[in-house]
This record gives sequence, C-alpha cells and structure tokens, in this order.
Amino acid sequence: MIAPGSPESRRAKLLDLLRRKALRFGSFTLASGRTSGYYLDGRLVTLDAEGAWLTARVILDLMERERVDARAAGGLTLGADPIAGALAAVSHAEGRALSAFIVRKEAKVHGTGRKVEGELREGDAVVVLDDVVTTAGSTLQAIRAVEELGCKVAAVICLVDREEGGAEALKSYRFYPLFRVSELLAGPAPRA
Repeated sequence: MIAPGSPESRRAKLLDLLRRKALRFGSFTLASGRTSGYYLDGRLVTLDAEGAWLTARVILDLMERERVDARAAGGLTLGADPIAGALAAVSHAEGRALSAFIVRKEAKVHGTGRKVEGELREGDAVVVLDDVVTTAGSTLQAIRAVEELGCKVAAVICLVDREEGGAEALKSYRFYPLFRVSELLAGPAPRA
C-alpha cells in the first residue's frame, strides 16, 4: 500500500485526475496541425485547486529526486502559466522558493517590450515547464527565450509527453515528463 502523502501517492492521485479531467476521446486538431483521436487539456487539471497543488508537489518531488537546482520556473504562455504560479506558491510554502516566469509568444510592443515576464537574471538556472509536449515546438520557443537572456536551462519538465517526437527534440536538455501518454491511455477510459 502507498503511504498517504508520499511522492508515489501524490503521483498516483495526479495521474487519476489527468485521466478523469484532462483526457478526452474524439477527433481533434492539434497545434501542430495533426489530427488525433484523443486530446489532453492539461489546464483542466493545472487550473483545478487540487490539480494545481498536486502538479506543483509532484514537480518538487521530481526536482528533489533528480537534484534539479533552479531559481525560477516557467514557460510559454498559456500551458505553463498555471503550473509556474502553483509551483512558485507551493515552493514558497515549503521553504524552497522558486520564482515564476512567463514567456510571451511575441514581445510586448508597449511598456518594457519584454518577451519574458518575471525577474530573471543572466546566469540564472531555470526550469522550463509545459503542460503537454507533442513535438516540443512551444517548449523550444520558451527555451530559446530564456537562453537569449543568458539563463541556463537546468531541466525541462512537462505534465504529459504525447510521445510524438518531443523527447527527441529535447535530447540536449534534461527532459522529465511527469507522465507519458501511454501511461494515461493504459488506465480506465475517461468520458468522451
């Protein structure tokens, strides 16, 4: 039996939540233009109170286990935003504060003109986050933005790897999916 509050129990609860709330079957067009018989809407989990906490806590468990040391975490808007916010709040509550950052799809044309929001400094070690990685295009866009600021990518962490080439595209980085889609599809069938 898995002990309550253990890293294993948190991961199992998050997997169950993903299956129940985020996984849908049907005909869907992905951001890459490809069609799929299923869709993962990670935001239905990362914007949920329990899901946000579990996502942040499972990421912190992973960072501790894999010895990922970083000052900040974030990624391309919109998939990474709720994860980064939850991770910043939970990490602070647990005495290991990670700042959050958001990478815009385009630099602002007014104000500061920033592409990356948040307080990042040259040389900072960061974790790049994403909810779902398919081909890793969005993730690589976020990586380029923080590297252009002089930050070092300590790790790339996603909620779910769709196992469609993203891991290969990210092979130059320490890439950690919390789950692979094969793991989600192996469980009980979610509602359509």
